[in-house]
Amino acid sequence: MRPALLDPLFAPVTALDGVGARLAGLIAQIVPADTFGRESRVADLLFVLPHSVVDRRRRWEIAGAPEGAVVTLDVTIDRHQPSPRGRSNVPYRVFAFDETGEIALTFFHAQRPYLEKTLPVGERMMISGRMEWFNGRPSMVHPDYMVPASEAHALPLVEPVYPLTAGLSGKVLRKAILQALDRVPALPEWLDAELARRQTFPAFGAALARIHRPADPEAAAPEGAAWRRLAYDELLAGQFALALVRARTRRLSGRPLPGDGAIEAKIRAALPYSLTSAQQTAIEEIHTDLAKPDRMLRLLQGDVGSGKTVVALLAMARAAEAGGQSALMAPTEILARQHLATIAPLAEKAGLKAALLTGRLKGRERTAVLEDIAEGRVDIVIGTHALFQEAVTFHDLVLSVVDEQHRFGVHQRLAMSAKGSAPDMLVMTATPIPRTLVLTAFGDMDVSRLTEKPAGRRPIRTVTMPLERIDELATRIGEAMAEGQKVYWICPLVEESEVAGLMSAEERAAQLRKRFGAKVGLVHGRMAGPDKDAAMQAFKEGATSLLVATTVVEVGVDVPDATIMVIEHAERFGLSQLHQLRGRVGRGAKESSCVLLYKAPLGETAKRRLSVMRETEDGFLIAEEDLKLRGEGELLGTRQSGTPGFMLARLEHHSDLLETARNDARLILQTDPDLVTPRGEALRLLLYLFGRDEAIRLLRSG
Repeated sequence: MRPALLDPLFAPVTALDGVGARLAGLIAQIVPADTFGRESRVADLLFVLPHSVVDRRRRWEIAGAPEGAVVTLDVTIDRHQPSPRGRSNVPYRVFAFDETGEIALTFFHAQRPYLEKTLPVGERMMISGRMEWFNGRPSMVHPDYMVPASEAHALPLVEPVYPLTAGLSGKVLRKAILQALDRVPALPEWLDAELARRQTFPAFGAALARIHRPADPEAAAPEGAAWRRLAYDELLAGQFALALVRARTRRLSGRPLPGDGAIEAKIRAALPYSLTSAQQTAIEEIHTDLAKPDRMLRLLQGDVGSGKTVVALLAMARAAEAGGQSALMAPTEILARQHLATIAPLAEKAGLKAALLTGRLKGRERTAVLEDIAEGRVDIVIGTHALFQEAVTFHDLVLSVVDEQHRFGVHQRLAMSAKGSAPDMLVMTATPIPRTLVLTAFGDMDVSRLTEKPAGRRPIRTVTMPLERIDELATRIGEAMAEGQKVYWICPLVEESEVAGLMSAEERAAQLRKRFGAKVGLVHGRMAGPDKDAAMQAFKEGATSLLVATTVVEVGVDVPDATIMVIEHAERFGLSQLHQLRGRVGRGAKESSCVLLYKAPLGETAKRRLSVMRETEDGFLIAEEDLKLRGEGELLGTRQSGTPGFMLARLEHHSDLLETARNDARLILQTDPDLVTPRGEALRLLLYLFGRDEAIRLLRSG
C-alpha cells in the first residue's frame, strides 16, 4: 500500500484548480510520464523542470536592449494604432518610449477595448517580452507581461521557462506547477546525512521550490545544488531498483558449473586463430562466475569484430561440461542464423549439438527441434525471442546468452530467468557503452570488456566526401567490383520521403542498377524475413556484389570479402551507429574503406561527428564522444529499448553522481535489505515518487 503521506501528489492533475480534461491532455504531452505509462498525476508536474529562465532583475533601455533576448523595459505609453477596419491581418500597434527611443508593441487579432484599458496613453508601464528589430525599428510582439510601474513588484523577477506544446501557454503551466508545489508534504529525509552535507544538497521539497521559484538563474540550473539533489534522488531510486532485481535474481541461486576443460580444449584446438588476451581475460572471469553457486549476471562488451561469439561459445562449452544446456538469443533471425553458422561447426568438432529455433520454424521440423531440446539431445539452442515462449521446455537450461542486450528490455531478462532453474546469464553487446551508461542501463551486472581486435583484422580507411562527387565515387566502386570486391551502400530511408533531398534505399538501388545491372541487391527492414535472408545470401555468395541497404545491416551478417562501406547522408546518423555500420567491412584480409557521403553545409555537431569517425576506430572512445554530442537518451535508442531514459538526471551534468548512487544502493541493500529502519521507510517514499513500485513489490515478495 502506498503511504497516505503521498496521496496529495498522486492525485490526478485534474484535482488542481483550473485543470480540466483538455488541459490535462496537454499536460500529459510534456510531463515525463512515459516512465509510469498512466494518466498524469500532480507529482509529474513537479518533475517538469525548466529549460531556461528569464531574468528580469535588470531593466533595459530601448536602444540598448539585445535583439532576441527577453527584456524588461520601463516605458511610457505614447499612442495606439488600431488595425484598419476590415483588415484584421494587419496587427494592432501600441507605441511607447523611454529616454533612448521608441518601441512598437505589436498585437495580432487584438481586442481594442482590452488594450486601451490595459495600456492607457500617458501611463508609465513595465513591459517584459522578447526584443525584436523590424525594418530597423525596435518591436515586441505580444509582451509576456504588461503592468503599471506602481505594480512592478508583482512581476516575477526570475521566471522559469518550461517546455510547452501547442495549445498550452507558459502562464497556465506555471500556475499548475506552483499549485503542485504547494501540495508537497513535509517528507522524511531518505539521503545519507553525510552525503547531503558534502554535496550541499537542500531537502527534497526545498530543492523543488528553489527550481520552480528561483531567486536567481543559478538556482534553476542543472549544475546547481537543487537540480543535482533531484537528479541524485532519481539515480538512487533507479540504482536501488536494479540492485533489488539483482539481489532477487542472485537469490534464485544458481548452481556451480564446474568443468574439466575437455570440451573447451577441443573447441580451442578447432579455432583457426589464437585468442586475444582480452578474450582470455573475459573467459577467465566468466569461468570464475560459473564455478560459484551464485547466479552469473555478466555484461560482455566488445566492439564490432572483437570476438564475442567465441567467448560465448567457450562459456557454453563449460555449461556442457557440467551436463547442462545453453541458449543464445539474438534480436533478429539473420543474426541467429549467423551465430549458428559460426558456432555449429566448432561445437560439432567438440561433440556438441547446436540447433536453431526461430518463429519461422514450423510444423514437423519445429516439433522435432522442441523434442530434442526437451529430451536434452541439443546442447546449444540458438534463436530469437521465440526461445522464451511458453511452448519451449528445456531439459536442463543452465546458461542464457543474450546478444545485443539493448534491443531487449529488463522484462525479457526476467522471462529468461524463469526458464530452467535460474540459469546463469551472459549478455553481449557490440554497442560500446560509456561507463556511465553501463551503470544506468546495466547497473545490476558485472562487466567484461573486449578491447582488442582479433589478429589479422586490418584498419579501415575512413574518408568524407560531399554528395556532389557521387559520380566519381560510383566510377571507383565499379573498378573495385571488377576486381571482385563487395560493397555496402547504406541509405537512411526505405522509400521516397517528404524529407527534402534525402535519397531512399529503393531510389538509390534503382539508380545504381542502371549502371551496374543485376549486380545490385537491396535489403531493408520492411521486407519479409525470407526476402531479406535471400538478399543477404545472394550478397554473401557473390550473386550480387553491391548491396543497397538501410541500417538493417547494422547488427548483421558477416561478409568477409565486403571491403567498401558507403554511408549516404552520414550527417544524419549518430556516431555509434556510424561506427557499427563501418564495422561491417574490414573483416577479411583485404584493405577496406568507409566513405561518409554528406550533404553540405554541415552543422557543428555533424562536422565533429564525421571528424571523430576519421580520427579513430576505438568504439569506446566513439561512444564517449557520442554521449557528449547527443546525450544519453539517443545513444541507446532508449525510447524503445527498455533502458531508462531520465526525467531529471542529465548525464552530461550529473554522471559523477551515478557511481555514488550505485554504491549507496548496494550499501542500503546490505544493511537494511527490507527497508525497515527510519531511512529505509523514507526510501520507500522515494521509490513510489519515481515510479519504482515494482521494486517495492519485490521487497514484499521477499
